[in-house]
Amino acid sequence: MSDSRALLDQAAQQCQQRGVRFTPIRRRVLEMIAEASGGLKAYDLLDRLAEEHAAARPPTVYRALEFLIDQGLVHRIESLNAYVACPCPEHTHGFQLLICRLCGRVEELHLDDVNAQLSQRARDLGFRVERQTIELLGHCEACHTAP
Repeated sequence: MSDSRALLDQAAQQCQQRGVRFTPIRRRVLEMIAEASGGLKAYDLLDRLAEEHAAARPPTVYRALEFLIDQGLVHRIESLNAYVACPCPEHTHGFQLLICRLCGRVEELHLDDVNAQLSQRARDLGFRVERQTIELLGHCEACHTAP
């Protein structure tokens, strides 16, 4: 999968520029997420990782996920309690996720005007946003048009 290879190379470069460690475990967790067709749950990641590393435990996976999220390399799909690779980790603005309920495909959008409007409205109401997650659940084109 050349797309996941490019994503991993970009992630390694980004981590190096930021002076943070992109350990083999972090890299492997990102690789597994990037190669998945939809989001992966933490325990699915743990099961796969345990096949390769007998010492893998839940904290190992959760620490790797926390790092990858902090670096903008992975997003948590709140409604599914799953994780998906960010296709453009250099994008520092908010995002929206389109999630197909049938096949699990996840598409990332960057509608900055939507984020700006929400942020402005929150500020107007005196609300301090810590994290924003916009998820749209439905059916992708392939599933919608499938017989």
